[in-house]
Amino acid sequence: MSPPLLTKSFRAFWQPRRGLAIAEASVIGLVAALSAVFFKVGSGWLGTWRVQSSHILPAWFVLPTIGLTFGYLAGLLVERLAPEASGGGIPQVKASLANVPVRLSWRVAAVKLIGATIALGSGLTLGRQGPTVHVGAALAAGMSRWVPTSPDHRRQMIAAGAGAGLAAAFNAPIAGVLFIVEELLQDLSGLTLGTAIIASFIGGVVSRLLGGRSLELSLELAKSSSSFSLPEIPFYLLLGILAGLFAGLFNRGLIASIGVYRKLRISLSLKVALAGLISGLVVAMLPVPFRNNTGLREFVITGGADPLIAVLAFVAQFILTLVAFGSGAPGGLFAPSLILGSCLGYIIGVCQSYLLARGDATTYALAGMGAFFSAVSKVPITAIVIVFEMTTDFNLVLPLMIGSVTSYLVAEKILPGSLYDRLLQLNGINIQKPAPVEEVLTKLTAKDVMQQRVETLEAEMTLEEVAEIFSRSHHRGFPVVEDSKLVGIITQSDLLKMRDKPKDSPLRDIMTAEPLTVTPLHNLSNVLYLLDRYQISRLPVVEGHRLIGIITRADIIRAEANHLNADNKHSGPRLEPSYVVYQTRSPSTGRGRLLVPMANPETAGTLLEMAAAIASDRHYEIECVQVMLVSRHTSTAETSVKTTKSRRLLRLAEAMGKKRKIPIHTQIRVAHDIAHAILETIKERHIDLILMGWKGNTSTPGRIFGNVVDTIVRQATCEVMVVKLGTSQQPTVNDHQLSVQTPHGASVQLPTSFNRWLVPMAGGPNAWMAIKLLPALVTLGNDPKIRLTRVFKPTEEAPDMTVLEEATRQLIRRRKLASTVIATPVKAESVSEGVIRLVKKEHYDVVVLGASREGLLQHAIQGNIPEAIASGVDITVILVRGALRN
Repeated sequence: MSPPLLTKSFRAFWQPRRGLAIAEASVIGLVAALSAVFFKVGSGWLGTWRVQSSHILPAWFVLPTIGLTFGYLAGLLVERLAPEASGGGIPQVKASLANVPVRLSWRVAAVKLIGATIALGSGLTLGRQGPTVHVGAALAAGMSRWVPTSPDHRRQMIAAGAGAGLAAAFNAPIAGVLFIVEELLQDLSGLTLGTAIIASFIGGVVSRLLGGRSLELSLELAKSSSSFSLPEIPFYLLLGILAGLFAGLFNRGLIASIGVYRKLRISLSLKVALAGLISGLVVAMLPVPFRNNTGLREFVITGGADPLIAVLAFVAQFILTLVAFGSGAPGGLFAPSLILGSCLGYIIGVCQSYLLARGDATTYALAGMGAFFSAVSKVPITAIVIVFEMTTDFNLVLPLMIGSVTSYLVAEKILPGSLYDRLLQLNGINIQKPAPVEEVLTKLTAKDVMQQRVETLEAEMTLEEVAEIFSRSHHRGFPVVEDSKLVGIITQSDLLKMRDKPKDSPLRDIMTAEPLTVTPLHNLSNVLYLLDRYQISRLPVVEGHRLIGIITRADIIRAEANHLNADNKHSGPRLEPSYVVYQTRSPSTGRGRLLVPMANPETAGTLLEMAAAIASDRHYEIECVQVMLVSRHTSTAETSVKTTKSRRLLRLAEAMGKKRKIPIHTQIRVAHDIAHAILETIKERHIDLILMGWKGNTSTPGRIFGNVVDTIVRQATCEVMVVKLGTSQQPTVNDHQLSVQTPHGASVQLPTSFNRWLVPMAGGPNAWMAIKLLPALVTLGNDPKIRLTRVFKPTEEAPDMTVLEEATRQLIRRRKLASTVIATPVKAESVSEGVIRLVKKEHYDVVVLGASREGLLQHAIQGNIPEAIASGVDITVILVRGALRN
């Protein structure tokens, strides 16, 4: 048998068949049950030891000491070995099932199991059910790596492990399956249900057998049968409303607690130790039943508690759970939710018995458990089934349904959405359900999908130049502009009109005047209608008379495909949007906008002079932005910042704008990431060109220009101009002096020379961008000289001079550049070697790298040419990159 055939047979043998999935689900259920039993026994033994110790020694000493010590150990274990094991665990599982790269492995399972056991043994008012779900999912994820399966199959096994963990924790197999369908995977396919049922059943049965419980699903705590009558319905509605209100407050408190701990800026181990210390001190002052969380719930359910004790238990559990969970301790919210619900239900049951002399407080306590659990976790069906499986009492079904559904609706009004999704958002992970295609067409607008920057043609271009541009471009049409205003559109079909026209005729003679356009606010449904109605392939997007983008059928298809293929654009780790804390606006009179990120006072003046030269030439407005970084653990909108020093630097730009009569807009943004904030500014302000500084090298592994510049070069849709200013230039009589007022008030002279310009060219679109920028940039010099060159290998006999000749003609004829322009090639083994040698030999002041798509730009990303040139010369180096086309 040939090797390819052997490989094919091996893959076919290991393909995840239904039988393999069933076997894997069975093993997962067994392992999850064993871990749940270990968790229950271990945390129970430590809890018993802690309670007994508090009877032997003074409780005010023992409980805080154990809470502090065990809390520190649990936090240290998680912090050092597996930070992913912190918290309840269900958000991590949900993120993993949404294809977010959150690690689930055997190591995470082991650390979670041991850490949560120690944390619960310390007396923290958290539960073991959430961690058991996390452990089950992590064990399943580790096991699925043994068999080469598809990602969908792996997700189903992780979901089965989570369901098995919940079933084993509650001894409720049906609830385990429903929790997968209702909250985690939300998938009703046959394989998902089959594996979930098998794993949950085995997990629940094995947990009951090894945990010392029989297979009779009865709750020994409820010794008498529950009761229900129609006059009690208003009280169960009241129970649901109160459970929803308090659960909404509870969820908000959990989020606020996490924020308080983050402001402390201490390690996870110290946070958990602090939570253990506070819990121990508070519990030591409460009655003895409060020292055992499980015993407290049983004490309330069986009706042995005084109503005042139930009120005190509700308040204490509410506060202590916020204290414990916010610290990041490995513990869940299921058990605290059940305790809080039982206390609330018991209180309502006692009040009802005083008024109607009906019912049983135990029934209300059990219904309260389901209602509060439903409102906190937003899983009403799972909540109903969990309590029912624990009691197997059909009289409870209707009270559970009334309380759970009512509480869910009320809590959804107070704090919409899943608590687990909000916890993930606090860590920068945003999970959204993909919208239907119809919803995509109606909700997305042309602004969201359009190609923001497009190549345009001037109305006065000759037909010969137009034909040449079409011959070297893959585009089938171009918008035609005059003074940056859209006046027409030219397509390949229009080129047929050239047969009867002289070659030197202007483009306006054959273009389609007054083309059909759309605004940025048109939704995709309207855009698609216009494309179909007029049988066209593209539509310009205009704002007023200014062209800001173009949208094609391909753009709309791509937007739909991104949703159908789960492109993960709305899932995964995401940075919180930047927040504008200061801004100034000038009249919008320009034809475009140029963005200047300002950070270094020593280079800001020169960059602003360059920006002003370009803005004057193109009639642009200048947008200056300064980004203030804050910790990713804090909200950008809520962080307090001081902008005094930053505003001083922006005033330099405002003063220059008044002097040059250029509209200047300024803003200060608070952000978690500089590049992310700049990209947001480019999109929000419709930036045409960004001009930013670059130090010339980077120490960041895997980066060419550094984190910020690399990201902008690769992702910014507008034109990009990156400048590394020269370091060894000395001021002379002929130098162009730039007077800069620093933020400290001192006036300094920045010595810069912009007289001798070297422009290597390879003929790509970005080389022509450099030619367009040169007429503005050379005004910074006194008597500028420009040399256009092309590097060719010594083995080439005669270099192609077509590109250099055409560029020279454009600079002299079309741009009316009075400066001396020469075009000569240079021989060298590499581009960087030839440019560096030429700079040192001829003493140039500036190198402009007009990177082409096929040549320099590709090497800039892979071969480090700009960095090699910038490191090899001590003069100013400018890298330009044209607008990206989607």
